[in-house]
Amino acid sequence: MISSAIRLARVGSRSELAAAVLMGLGYPCVMIAALIPDIWMFAAAAAVTYAADWYLHQRGSYLVNRLNKVRAGLPIRFLLRQLLLILLLARMGLAEEPLFYAAVAFFLLFYGLQAPHGALTTLIRLRRTMPVVTRNVDLNAVRIPDAPPRALLHRSGRKMLHLDIPAMAGVVVAAATGYDIAGYAGTALSVALGLAYTAALVPYLRRGRRVPSGPAVLKAVQKWLGEYQPTVALYFSGSEDSAYQVNMWLETMEQLEGRPIVVMRERGLVAKLNQTSVPVLCVPGGQHLMAMQFDSVRVALYPANVGKNIHMLRVPTMKHVFIGHGDSDKLASVNPFSKVYDEVWTAGRAGRDRYAIADVGVRDDDIVEVGRPQLAPIESWTGAPRKPVPTILYAPTWEGWDNNPGNTSLLLAGENIVRRLLEAERPVRLIYKPHPFTGIRNKKALAAHERITAMVRKAAAERAADPRWAGEAAAGQGERAAARAALARIEARLAELTKPGRAGGDEAEESRVSLADPERLAEIKRLRAEWNGAYWRSLGWWEHTVVTGSQPTLYDCFNESDAMVSDISSVVSDFIASGKPYAVTDSAELGAEEFRRQNTAVRAAVVLSNGAGELDRLLAAVADPAADTLAGARAELRKYLLGPDEPSSIEQFDAAVRALAAKAEARNAGVRQRVGEQAIGELDRESDAGAQGAEAEGNGGAGGTGGAGAAAAAAR
Repeated sequence: MISSAIRLARVGSRSELAAAVLMGLGYPCVMIAALIPDIWMFAAAAAVTYAADWYLHQRGSYLVNRLNKVRAGLPIRFLLRQLLLILLLARMGLAEEPLFYAAVAFFLLFYGLQAPHGALTTLIRLRRTMPVVTRNVDLNAVRIPDAPPRALLHRSGRKMLHLDIPAMAGVVVAAATGYDIAGYAGTALSVALGLAYTAALVPYLRRGRRVPSGPAVLKAVQKWLGEYQPTVALYFSGSEDSAYQVNMWLETMEQLEGRPIVVMRERGLVAKLNQTSVPVLCVPGGQHLMAMQFDSVRVALYPANVGKNIHMLRVPTMKHVFIGHGDSDKLASVNPFSKVYDEVWTAGRAGRDRYAIADVGVRDDDIVEVGRPQLAPIESWTGAPRKPVPTILYAPTWEGWDNNPGNTSLLLAGENIVRRLLEAERPVRLIYKPHPFTGIRNKKALAAHERITAMVRKAAAERAADPRWAGEAAAGQGERAAARAALARIEARLAELTKPGRAGGDEAEESRVSLADPERLAEIKRLRAEWNGAYWRSLGWWEHTVVTGSQPTLYDCFNESDAMVSDISSVVSDFIASGKPYAVTDSAELGAEEFRRQNTAVRAAVVLSNGAGELDRLLAAVADPAADTLAGARAELRKYLLGPDEPSSIEQFDAAVRALAAKAEARNAGVRQRVGEQAIGELDRESDAGAQGAEAEGNGGAGGTGGAGAAAAAAR
């Protein structure tokens, strides 16, 4: 029942639900106390509303966002509480007393202060917002001053509203005791604090405290581009939840020959980037990006098909490549949008055949097999479980956009899979790692995920209390405690290393100080490896666990497990690199043979029905190599999906970049011969306006596809 209430209220925990209930009951109690009147009931109920409101805001509760949407936001709630205090004074017969007029005058003045305070904070933020956000880009050509102290701008509106507490407390005490001086003192203190807070912001409006103008910053960025001369660009646009799609390519970019750069479009994504030595240039405005000159870039790589790709696709002097963010049998892997690129790079032969079968207009000559450089950290199967109890990873994909029952096993099979693993005759350890998009579209998928999470955690608690495992738990207690201490130490150090500059710096200041430091990056890499080892040591090898968030990574979970259960997605293709047994769920109930025929990655899998009764075959293959009848098929499929082991994937990828860069150079040389001194790819004002207009349409999908197609046609 509590779980249902949490889900309905859209809160994240029992404590959030309790706070929401207290806030929901608190305001009616404040009103009743004002009407009765009961001064002490009013004081207690008001205190509860303050505390509950503060807690929900600290937790970033979804409920707070919903209240804003229905015009019951924080300022309204504060105003309601203050008006009820005025009502309380009137009901207590104090309407003709000086205290009453002092309270009314204070609240009028207090809300009068909100406007200049809000205007100042907004103006300061606007004046410190640059047209770009950068990492590892030297912007010393312009002066970027330090950001105002975090205490002044962080949650400034909430802080200003909470300055009414001395006045509220003083007036309540005065009304209860008859000592009006308490009310006058409280209101005076609140006014003084509000004036001081507002005055503290004024110095940051001075010219010396502002960041340079937009044109000056863009000029500095262009100067840096001219000096750095990037040769290959990774271009990415997407939601904050899709940061993993660009993060998976950062290490590959670091290993490329030449001078790589990452070009992004959304400010919020920059904070979610992993640490990297590659320069990062985030340009939110389409008009700014299209005005930049990337004359030296010869190859642009695109991990995602999105409308904003048009702003880079329009540049004809570089070759454009779709590299994707995974290799799978999903329809996204054969998107007709891929026709706009000069080449489409796939991991192995399977990707090429996929496009041929789909017949979406991508020519076979434009497909290049480059392997999957990201898979290098995945460890190979040794043929036997690494721990006394086999570890099974359940990593379902998300529900997708089209409500296709075959997208995810969560809805129809998830609980059956988890139940059978938790109740297996031969004990296994379960790691549950859901897709980060789980539940963003289908609330039934979110509910299934929450039920599965509860099942795994309950089973973990029961196993911890089971006498069969008590000895193991006691024996490893010291090691796990040491691992947890190591985790705390490593996390503290990582927090220092991954946050450049001083605490409280904004994105403008971080753009100034975020320069690549090889020693710092090497230490971060070493500490992340240590963190991963300490994390798994902090858990018993028999202990079921739920893994969410970015750490530990999916590949870390691969290495910790002995087998996997998943759905049709790039997760399966990547896991095949390990050579370990795996199962894939036929949630659409196509039947095993048809399921294998339609999905290449299933050819070497144990196919599960929604009842998951076939899991015994997977567990048998893990426990006994002689029962692993699909080992040969997995080895063959690995080569077909991911390409040959030699040369290495990074060597194949780098060679493909160099080959395509040479094609771009040859193309540009030919154009120069034909057009003479005319600038290559120079667009007139009309086409610029059309491209900018397509930015809005591109976000919707249809307009972006058409514009990108035109740009790609020009590029060819």
